[in-house]
Amino acid sequence: MALLIKPSGNVQTCCSCSSTAPRRRFPLFLLATSSSFSSSSLVQLGRPGHGRGKNKVSIGCVASSSARSETPNSSSGGAAVLPAMAASTQVKAVATIKVTVGGFLSSLRPSRAIDDLKDLIGRSLYLELVSSQLDAIRGVEHRRVLRTLVHTSDEKPTLRSYAHKVAVNDDEVTYEADFDVPADFGDVGAVLVTNEHYFTEMFLENIKLSSGDSSSSDDVSTTAAPVLDIRCNSWVQPNSGDGNGNGDEPGKRVFFANKPYLPSQTPAGLLSYRNKDLEQKRGNGKGERKSTDRIYDYDTYDDLGDPDANPDKARPVLGGSKQFPYPRRCRTGRPMSSKYPDTETRKGSNYVPRDEVFSEVKQLQFSVTTLQQSTLINPNLEFPSFFVIDKLFEDGVKLPKAEDLGFLRSALPRLLQTLRESPGDQVLLFDLPANVKKDKFGWMRDEEFARETLAGINPYAIELVREFPLKSKLDPAVYGPAESAITAEVLERQMGHVMTVGEAMKQKRLFMLDFHDLFLPYVHKIRALKNTTMYGSRTIFFLCDDGTLRLLAIELTRPASPTQPQWRRVFTSSTDTTESWLWRMAKAHVRAHDSGHHELVSHWLRTHCAVEPYIIAANRQLSEMHPIYQLLHPHFRYTMEINALARSALINAGGIIELSFSPQKYSMEISSVAYDKLWNFDTEALPADLIRRGMAVEDPNAEHGLRLTIKDYPFANDGLLIWDAIKGWVKAYVARFYPDAGSVAGDVELQKFWNDVRTVGHADKKDASGWPTLDSPESLAHALTTIIWVASAHHAAVNFGQYDFGGYFPNRPSIARTNMPVEEPVDAAAYAAFLDNPDQALRECFPSQVQATLVMAVLDLLSTHSPDEEYLGGPETAPWNDDGEVRAAYGKFTARLKEIEGIIDGRNTDRKLKNRCGAGILPYELMKPFSQPGVTGKGIPNSTSI
Repeated sequence: MALLIKPSGNVQTCCSCSSTAPRRRFPLFLLATSSSFSSSSLVQLGRPGHGRGKNKVSIGCVASSSARSETPNSSSGGAAVLPAMAASTQVKAVATIKVTVGGFLSSLRPSRAIDDLKDLIGRSLYLELVSSQLDAIRGVEHRRVLRTLVHTSDEKPTLRSYAHKVAVNDDEVTYEADFDVPADFGDVGAVLVTNEHYFTEMFLENIKLSSGDSSSSDDVSTTAAPVLDIRCNSWVQPNSGDGNGNGDEPGKRVFFANKPYLPSQTPAGLLSYRNKDLEQKRGNGKGERKSTDRIYDYDTYDDLGDPDANPDKARPVLGGSKQFPYPRRCRTGRPMSSKYPDTETRKGSNYVPRDEVFSEVKQLQFSVTTLQQSTLINPNLEFPSFFVIDKLFEDGVKLPKAEDLGFLRSALPRLLQTLRESPGDQVLLFDLPANVKKDKFGWMRDEEFARETLAGINPYAIELVREFPLKSKLDPAVYGPAESAITAEVLERQMGHVMTVGEAMKQKRLFMLDFHDLFLPYVHKIRALKNTTMYGSRTIFFLCDDGTLRLLAIELTRPASPTQPQWRRVFTSSTDTTESWLWRMAKAHVRAHDSGHHELVSHWLRTHCAVEPYIIAANRQLSEMHPIYQLLHPHFRYTMEINALARSALINAGGIIELSFSPQKYSMEISSVAYDKLWNFDTEALPADLIRRGMAVEDPNAEHGLRLTIKDYPFANDGLLIWDAIKGWVKAYVARFYPDAGSVAGDVELQKFWNDVRTVGHADKKDASGWPTLDSPESLAHALTTIIWVASAHHAAVNFGQYDFGGYFPNRPSIARTNMPVEEPVDAAAYAAFLDNPDQALRECFPSQVQATLVMAVLDLLSTHSPDEEYLGGPETAPWNDDGEVRAAYGKFTARLKEIEGIIDGRNTDRKLKNRCGAGILPYELMKPFSQPGVTGKGIPNSTSI
């Protein structure tokens, strides 16, 4: 028997088979030495009655005995005759292609795209099975001949076949390919996929391999259960390009079987594929990235400004300097500005690797919600009354025509496009936030102000007072006296003289929000801008016997300047009408400070921004076969895309943050200062964060190994349950793959990943304390638990309650626009207006109508769970591999999270826990793991996905 081969790669088919291999490729040659198809479960696929244990030879296409083969070195047309072939096993590969990522949204896609996908027949999808084993046969003449023809290494030749379309439904297209697998092929370790289209990408959901040998009469069924179920969930680009090796020629994609391997344990037949795939994802660091690329690389935040469009939009580069240290983002490769060479131009969309982009379900939810943006015309117009504020939730806001959007054009590009497509009248409607449903006037009460520091959306700000008098760490020669104006006499009077300050300190009863040193250096810069103001602030609380906090005093400080001395004043609650209104205004300023700290530090910096380097490093240094990559991958879903969108319209020059929050153009600079002064990897772990802020102390006899300073601290109590659940799951997972310290220290990919995180992704903090050394299973598990906690539970705690607590903006104004009327030198006209109408003075301090409704719409968007959300411990992200120990550990993790939901429900009905249960109090549910779509105020997605 023989198979005719031509040097060009074209194939002369045999007399009994019409299939051909693709052009540009050599046909398949296989030689078997054992009847065992695989050393794993694939052995079950052998055909019965074909002499197990005997040496046989098999190829997929048997030609007549007269067929001859030309070798590339034969100019005379001579042929090599192969010996008889052995029995083989028929294997069926079923590939599932999503018509759209969202499936049911196919009707919304361009008809050409659907047509292209429906045309995936014949020669459009090409599959190759890769053996995990190397070719063990040496010294055999015909093997040397074959290797000369088709292979230059010891890897076994792949099994190749075109897939043909067998089924089409609304959201999926199914393809099948048949393979004759020789007896000695070994485990199938990977599948190579080639999209033979020239223009159309495809979303490959999975590939399933199963037995399907219908040629044997002994078979009961032509199809058996899948032996390999490879989750792909990846875009495969068309096999076209200029071949420059810079991401323009996707070629073959490798998808590994669902068994993880440490680098040192990689089957020999897969080693080169493992390394090459990593090389492709790293790219070469050159050129501008295209939307179809899957390349991960680093860059500084040099794209926030847009000075080419407007010199006023110039912004400093964040990252790469001592002045503005910052984590790294994904490199786009866009050209630099010719006028401002340190700034990247902002043409087009921000690149993210193709597989990081939102699904179409997510894109639709994001786009539709983003349509609901305020488009009021006068950007500085305040609300005429609180009645009008309330009417927002009844009547909504009428949207103007697109041409009337004015300055909002750049901030709301999605809205602009929709208004062009929908010319009729549109009304922006807001749902009543959950806290207002519970207590319409809760925003006015000191008790609610204090409670939300423990059970609101910024529970990361409150800290124990550990020294008194309070002192600034800033230079007094520049900013004025360092010692606070809050005296023991003031605090003891507000405590009702139940104890001295010294006694309160000893009993750990004094707590504070300290926004003094973070904001004070920017006060004069911010005040030079229009329609905003700033102070440094300190807010003091007293822990009562019932576990609640009493708000005692607020200090607002304006630093010294070349023309004025430092001004500061302490405000307290009072029965005096004037002092009472000043107290309300002081609280509004602190709430604006807390809103800025929350959005810029607790939320953006510590979750979105800090996590992106982990994602880039993992994709550059950890193979998709690596068990740690498989553990972390679900916790990176959508983060790079939402961060890219934030750089486009949220944190950029002139974006929503600058339009609506007090620091305005200095917002991102302040987050850089916070990164420099406050961020360390070790204190991102929840227990360490609580200890750092004095909110807990280590106690080996206490639950979680910590004793909370405030027993009824809803975020900490529930968060520690989640932390321990994550830690238990991660420790079990790590123990499965790393039996000892040497296995961790010797993992080349893991160590490169961690080095990348520290020295490149967080390069400006590489020499900071707090970076663990990954030298044991324990240190590895702790680092991974920290990453997963930040990406999931930390983000959920500061994100999904934003509309519930901030949707009614008097409760959490994003900006304070006017100075305190008693600030010296006193503005006589402003003070007189305050005395005449303090209600109006407070509303003028609040955000304008544009700012308020814009922020309300954004908070509604950010608080919304997508229909395709994947939750911590959910079934969607069960381990990819079939390892029994891993699956059992994940099952325990899921069961524990369900138990925690019940525990949280019980706590929220416990009347003794007054910070989470009582009349008009919103139950604390932000650490409940699961949720339905929409604004629910609960649910912990796996990742920072919105």
